[in-house]
Amino acid sequence: MAVVKTMSNHFKFQLMSGLVDFDTDVFIVILMNTTYAFDKDADATLADVTADQLATNHGYTQDSKTLANVAVTEDDTEDQGRAIWDDVTWTAATGSIGATGAAIIYDDTTSDDTVVGCIDFGEDITAPDGINFQLQDVEVNIG
Repeated sequence: MAVVKTMSNHFKFQLMSGLVDFDTDVFIVILMNTTYAFDKDADATLADVTADQLATNHGYTQDSKTLANVAVTEDDTEDQGRAIWDDVTWTAATGSIGATGAAIIYDDTTSDDTVVGCIDFGEDITAPDGINFQLQDVEVNIG
């Protein structure tokens, strides 16, 4: 299954209104349960998605993974802007992390905790005890 990244419409509005700043804002990534289905129209803020976030357990802590070292670039080949952060890792301890089918990135600096978008893994994933669950190439593409 393919990984699909979808931006929320509210994020696009917030960005165009100058309320999102990749240089200074704090972005957080969270893992979602397996029944979660992203709606780019309705899932605008953290409050809209928080009920489907994985519970704090076995090495996963809700709202704890701040994305670090953002690099913003212009991609003239794909005709888009790109923001990419360092990889993010959770280590399963005394049990499994997941199953999870998606991750949400949100802007913790905006007044409403704007949902940037969703990374749909295309399948449900579980990290067994002692195994790392890692998101690589965490990025936003706008174009």
